Amino acid sequence: MSKKLNSQVVLVTGAGSGIGRATALAFAAGGAYLILSDVNETGMQETGRLITAAGAQWEAHVANVASRDDMQALADKVNSQHGALDVLVNNAGIGSAGHFLETSLDTWDKVLDVNVKGVVHGCHYFLPAMVAAGKGGSVVNLASMAAFLAPREMSIYAASKFAVLGFSESLRSEMAEHKIHVAAICPGVINTPIVQNTIMEGEVADAGLRAKAQKMYQRRNYPPEKVAQAVVKSVLHKKSVVPVSPEAWFSYYGKRFVPSIMERLGRFEIPLD
Repeated sequence: MSKKLNSQVVLVTGAGSGIGRATALAFAAGGAYLILSDVNETGMQETGRLITAAGAQWEAHVANVASRDDMQALADKVNSQHGALDVLVNNAGIGSAGHFLETSLDTWDKVLDVNVKGVVHGCHYFLPAMVAAGKGGSVVNLASMAAFLAPREMSIYAASKFAVLGFSESLRSEMAEHKIHVAAICPGVINTPIVQNTIMEGEVADAGLRAKAQKMYQRRNYPPEKVAQAVVKSVLHKKSVVPVSPEAWFSYYGKRFVPSIMERLGRFEIPLD
């Protein structure tokens, strides 16, 4: 791992499990100081124990990225104790699935509050100090393969991840003059607890479908550690839009070069058997 990460202050939201935990450990392996944030305190403490075992230092804060008050309080505490962040990783997110006509506006609000506003809140409350410090830095926003290929029955999730990608593209242009790089990471099918925690509505909410989806992710078994490696590389090498996994790269290039074919592919249901 690059010495460039040594003693850098890195904040990771959603650090209690999955991609967030793997990302925190990847930065810890490079000697970074980790600030963990999540609503799951038990999960964060486990992540912290793994960081300690890796020989790095950390602290944990319970905060809901969808809450302005939580994120303001977190930024005030972190900036007063550590100064400006070197790296901000806006990872926290939730999944959703359901036919559009069977989705509720409450679910739209909840998913957009976490997946979109959570990213915006992280940037809103931490970027001013990073800009004022004048030492550059990195912001990494977790989007998804769904930002390229929007599958049926995932209109809410796809909308949220398209928004994260678009926000990241615009923010990157603005932050360039401050030498703060903004990356959008776009994972494919990654074996994490996301399916277990996905909001499912209507016909899709059948308990058997959730179990089948979990088994499919487990069979695919593409580990979150590979996403974490992509996050670290995006910081070290200033990568901007980073698909992770073969299907994510396929969707990325397919959307660019054969969009009509990708549109037709999006009409097929994901095989879970």
